[in-house]
Amino acid sequence: MAIDLDAIKAIDVHVHAEVSCHDPEDPVMARFFDAASAYFKAPRERPRMPEIAEIYREKGIAFCLFTVDCESHVGAKRVSNYEIAKFAARNADICIPFASIDPHKGRMGAREARDLVENCGVRGFKFHNIMQGIDPGDRVAWPIYEVIAEFGLPAIFHTGHSGMGTAMKGGGGMRLKYGQPILVDDVAVDFPDMKIILAHPSWPWTDESLSMALHKDNVFIDLSGWSPKYFPKQIIQYANTQLRHKMLFGSDFPLIDPGKWIAAAQEAGFRDDVLPIIMKDNAARVLGLTV
Repeated sequence: MAIDLDAIKAIDVHVHAEVSCHDPEDPVMARFFDAASAYFKAPRERPRMPEIAEIYREKGIAFCLFTVDCESHVGAKRVSNYEIAKFAARNADICIPFASIDPHKGRMGAREARDLVENCGVRGFKFHNIMQGIDPGDRVAWPIYEVIAEFGLPAIFHTGHSGMGTAMKGGGGMRLKYGQPILVDDVAVDFPDMKIILAHPSWPWTDESLSMALHKDNVFIDLSGWSPKYFPKQIIQYANTQLRHKMLFGSDFPLIDPGKWIAAAQEAGFRDDVLPIIMKDNAARVLGLTV
């Protein structure tokens, strides 16, 4: 069953599958989960995929689900993209599968990307270059981007500060410089058929994301990772005006509850005619669910 846009009230484009349904939590990632939970003041236990679907179905919100493949930099075993794709196929009324492939995997990663799109129904990709330890403009990732662009799919790039590694010794080895939005600008230029979603308000480089979304027709912004009550003022300003068709709802679940995000957004200063566009319409267009 495909997603019935009339039956849902929102599309959350930023939901993490952080533990497998079959394997125990990775002990390397556990240290990062500890730190992120403390930073976000969120529950430490990570929900498994059936629980995530139950939460979102109850709220009437469709969602994009993905893991973060950071195997080469962090040394943590990823949740399988194939597991996520199979789960999404069984919950196609509410769940949209995204994949994450470590850019260091280059051409082998491109092979996996193509298989996931052609045979497993994957509808987009997620990159977290801070966790993956690589500049998003590094040419080793080009073969993966080429596949994404060929199919005209969206790719989410983490931007700005990261809760992953915050307060850990040496930031857990995470280099924040790879979260600077302008590093994605070369990708946007060289792959104009790839829809690029800059995740989060991108602090402390918020204005870079806003500039890129204004300048590039294939660049969008998801508003995940922060409660709207803490958004930099220019986010609200541009969402209400020039970028009202470029902003997407995202929560960053399980670290931020989508219901709490929505409640805060209703008090954050978004115009009444703009918030519904951000909550559902823009994502439906970017994801190819509507024209």
